[in-house]
Amino acid sequence: MTRRGWLLLAALGVIWGIPYLLIKVAVAEVSPATVVLARTAIGAAVLLPFALRGAGFAALRGRWPAVLLFAGLEIVGPWLLFSDAEQTIASSTTGLLVATVPVLAVLVGRLVGDRQPVRAVRWAGLLIGLGGVAVLTGPGLTDGHAWAVIEVLLGALGYAIAPVVAERALQGVPASVLTTACLGVAALVYGPVVAFSGPAPTVSPAAVAALATLGLVCTALAFVLFFRLISEVGGPRSTLVAYLNPVVAVTLGAAVLQEPLGLGVAVATLLIVGGSAAASLPTTRVAEPALGAGAPGGRAPVPARSPTFRPRRRPG
Repeated sequence: MTRRGWLLLAALGVIWGIPYLLIKVAVAEVSPATVVLARTAIGAAVLLPFALRGAGFAALRGRWPAVLLFAGLEIVGPWLLFSDAEQTIASSTTGLLVATVPVLAVLVGRLVGDRQPVRAVRWAGLLIGLGGVAVLTGPGLTDGHAWAVIEVLLGALGYAIAPVVAERALQGVPASVLTTACLGVAALVYGPVVAFSGPAPTVSPAAVAALATLGLVCTALAFVLFFRLISEVGGPRSTLVAYLNPVVAVTLGAAVLQEPLGLGVAVATLLIVGGSAAASLPTTRVAEPALGAGAPGGRAPVPARSPTFRPRRRPG
């Protein structure tokens, strides 16, 4: 990997590791729907010029039902669930639970009819990752945080199902077009929700900065950098960013928000990240996976080396 590739990978590992911290800051003063609206509206506006290159949204002609379903599974549902959950649980807990997407993807693959042989290491990764979830969430469940944990896992499940939709109905769609369309759909969904929820509250500069950073840096800039990372290192290596995100989330939660970083969190981090890495190992060697873990608190569709989606089947 080139030095440029390593720099892009490190930058995205940080950028996609900080949304959980920013969400935690924002939901202390505004509603979860407002957090999602701000992030998606800003992100869509900044990415729109990229999406309009070439054929633009004409590439989605006849595919809008699939786009709406994909947007619901990838952004509309998960981002609200994560934001709502962070009103209760720690930002680091959210980041670690989202890292279970590869583990859940193994189960989803079996449920949707994928019968390719699954290597033993992937099943082991699944069990290890689930063990990490148990270590992480056990104390929270006894403290009355069960619903918040369920919300995050439901959002992660959406992330695991969304690639199936993309594989079956959105192949060949330019990554920038699909990303912008999904962000725009989410903004249109939550715009009325926020508008009819009453007068806008007065928020502090810290909350405004958190919302602006979520939209400009963690969404718009991150996607632009991610497309460049794909071009620089290819699809398989680009997925390494997914294993940096939870570590950054845990570190920032402890350093900035003084969230507890005890032995249980450390063990859960190792189990979840390690288990997810093992569970995501391909059954057979593939040249270019088109979908993978990306933006935390809002993972993004991962494009192939070319600027269009050509999803491979998620083995197992």
